[in-house]
Amino acid sequence: MAQNYLLNAKSPDEITDKGIEDIMAEADGPVPYPHINENDILFSKIVWETIPLDERANLIYYYPEVATENRKPLFNVLIDAIKNKDITEIYDNSNFDYKLSYEDISSKFTRTDTVDEGKVQLMMEGTVDPQYILTRTLNPTDVVEYKIKGIWYFDRNAGELKYRILGIAPVAYDANSKLLPESQREPTELFWLFYPDPNVRNVMFSNYAFNEKNPRKKINFDYLFNARRFSATIYKVENIQDATISEQVGEDAWFQLMEAERIKEGIRNMEDDLWSN
Repeated sequence: MAQNYLLNAKSPDEITDKGIEDIMAEADGPVPYPHINENDILFSKIVWETIPLDERANLIYYYPEVATENRKPLFNVLIDAIKNKDITEIYDNSNFDYKLSYEDISSKFTRTDTVDEGKVQLMMEGTVDPQYILTRTLNPTDVVEYKIKGIWYFDRNAGELKYRILGIAPVAYDANSKLLPESQREPTELFWLFYPDPNVRNVMFSNYAFNEKNPRKKINFDYLFNARRFSATIYKVENIQDATISEQVGEDAWFQLMEAERIKEGIRNMEDDLWSN
């Protein structure tokens, strides 16, 4: 039976944010990716992009800063799923070369150290007081961006340019970097997830972001990524050197942005060229 929404509840215990349509949609799960015949792909190009979380369009992946029972930032969604073994397709890089476990990456989330006074006490007394032991923990607010890997391809059967996301990686100041002076800290890729894995998609589908335009209509993370509801910049495209844009054009941010726009325009032009030919 459908549960009562806020307007139909007779008591607080009856309040729910799920109507019958929401329940049925969750039961169906994420829309499966269709099988693609390689012979139907006229061209394709793999691109890597960064989704900075300090841009307004991407705040939906950053907030809330503190996870609650009903809402979590995307980082908590991924970490909780990895801890619970709901997600197992974890890799060390975007080529998915080496598979990792939670134990392999856990050192990036928490680090415990003894300050100098504690080391002296250990030498003199053989014990260390808790006040001399510092534990540094990676928080959702330490995540500065997400990197995604995806493929643009033209399917001649559909007659259109399509996109499929292949991988996602949170980039953050991990627990180890918190030992360094702030000027020396550098955000790092924590891990890569193979996005087409059904378990990854189910986790993304089952967790919702806040819909600022219409809070009643929740949006799951799987829809957001597949619909490309984010502001992203290309930082790498498959090339003969296997080099990033910064390695090709230098560290000048303006040149990097112009090269990223040139690549984006080139992908669009490839579709136009197919129709014109």
